[in-house]
Amino acid sequence: MTSDPADLRAALTDALRAENIIRTPGVEAAIRATPRHLFLPGVPLEQAYADAPVYTKTDGRGASISAASQPRIVAMMLEQLDVRPGHRVMEAGAGTGYNAALLAALTGDNGRVVTLDVDEDLVDGARKHLATAGVTNVDVILGDGALGCPDGAPYDRIIATVGAYETPTAWLEQLAPHGRLVVPLRLRGAASRSIIFQRHDGGWRDQGSELAVFMPLRGIGDDARRQVPITPEQDVILQVHKEQDVDAAALAGVLDTERRRIWTNVFFPPMVPYEWMDLWLACRLDNAIMRMNVQPTAIERGAVTPMFPWGAMSTTRGADLAYLTIRPTPSGPDGSRLYEVGVIGHGPDGAGLAALVSEEIRVWNATYRSRGVRFEIPDAPVKADHAVGRFVLPRPQHPITVTWQ
Repeated sequence: MTSDPADLRAALTDALRAENIIRTPGVEAAIRATPRHLFLPGVPLEQAYADAPVYTKTDGRGASISAASQPRIVAMMLEQLDVRPGHRVMEAGAGTGYNAALLAALTGDNGRVVTLDVDEDLVDGARKHLATAGVTNVDVILGDGALGCPDGAPYDRIIATVGAYETPTAWLEQLAPHGRLVVPLRLRGAASRSIIFQRHDGGWRDQGSELAVFMPLRGIGDDARRQVPITPEQDVILQVHKEQDVDAAALAGVLDTERRRIWTNVFFPPMVPYEWMDLWLACRLDNAIMRMNVQPTAIERGAVTPMFPWGAMSTTRGADLAYLTIRPTPSGPDGSRLYEVGVIGHGPDGAGLAALVSEEIRVWNATYRSRGVRFEIPDAPVKADHAVGRFVLPRPQHPITVTWQ
């Protein structure tokens, strides 16, 4: 295998282009020309140019708090942002500085990029990496990304490369009237999407969204999450967000209780994501959905049979747990196969919780699966109407409406 960075970079770019992740000449040129390995010193070249995230910093408990994002997510969000030469761009989340370098390539010599991070060591590192790569039209600023950088406003484009629970007022105020904001919003529970927002009469409306999960914003917009192990071996762990109520003590030993499995008669073709079903469940279930992260040991001993090797989406209610699973249908005459969604429940009323989740999946499939979803940040309060598929996600400053239409 080649160890030439230019060859590895070309191969990565070609692969993302072939999958239509990269769609425009500008993004292609930026990724093809920007030496990612210079922003990941000490990382093997093959890893630096693999289509995978590289975790670069952990907190005192060993949890990852900063990373170089997966290249396909980087490219996808750059396509969403639609940067043009001469634009002024603000980025929340400097990280290694790589994304800022790509933005600098897109804005050109007449543009300017401001990138912020809350940690001094990350800011120092990003500055060094950008200097090594010869990038000169980026200002790296130590500060809370949620506050933005008013000195450089208004910006034609604002992008967050950290996950946010709410769109900070500063970003909306610092964006030019016809500007574009791209932010990975955690909507409810584990449901998160990278959403393009632009101004319209009455608020901010999405211009498209993609499935994306990022390290959470830290600072005044902190969206910390906690890990709740539900096996003594700690190989099945629930990732719990601040608006979710999970009683760790009540769930101790829940997987040792009787397993209740319900098949929904809802099917997916291979490689089709479950993102919109997950979003529906996040909006409809009282405790939303959370990631149930699973180690191979838990699957091998039969403690869980999750939807994916990494685990599954799940929900809890007191001492009860329900999580998603799948099974393949028999192959058709042409070799095609579908996968049926199921729900497994554990706990004193695990069967009841599994039945509730199953029914919501069937409702989504029958009524909402064929609809599009619109996201808005309205200026004035909007009332939820679940009967027509409109939900309002509460936030301290800027509630989000999610509408199936």
